[in-house]
Amino acid sequence: MSIQMSVALRNARSAQIETSIGTTPKVQIRTGAQPANCAAADTGTLLAEFALASDWASQAAGVLTLGGTPISATAVGNGVAAHYRFKDSAGTTCHMQGSVSATGGGGDLTVDNTSIAASQTVQITGWTITEGNA
Repeated sequence: MSIQMSVALRNARSAQIETSIGTTPKVQIRTGAQPANCAAADTGTLLAEFALASDWASQAAGVLTLGGTPISATAVGNGVAAHYRFKDSAGTTCHMQGSVSATGGGGDLTVDNTSIAASQTVQITGWTITEGNA
């Protein structure tokens, strides 16, 4: 038998992600393999950092979606985007991380172009988390 949840419970679970990470968090796009877990030190080269709005996500039918996409930032490094880290507003504590791919490439977070050069504009084009049985 599989566990099933109501839409209200799935939305509440996904809303807790935004609450725990906090208002105006940062998203860092980095090169290379992501660290073993969120408590581990950053790896790779920082390519771009995005400052999100205070209400940065929305919940509907058990799906948490990054709002305001595309979101733009100016690249600070050179390399191929491979992973992201969601950090608190100070940019110090990692709360979530995952893979990065070009739009349509199947990454946890998608960007307009994974080959990044310093000073170019980088755009986050999408990010979602789907709660169980949504």
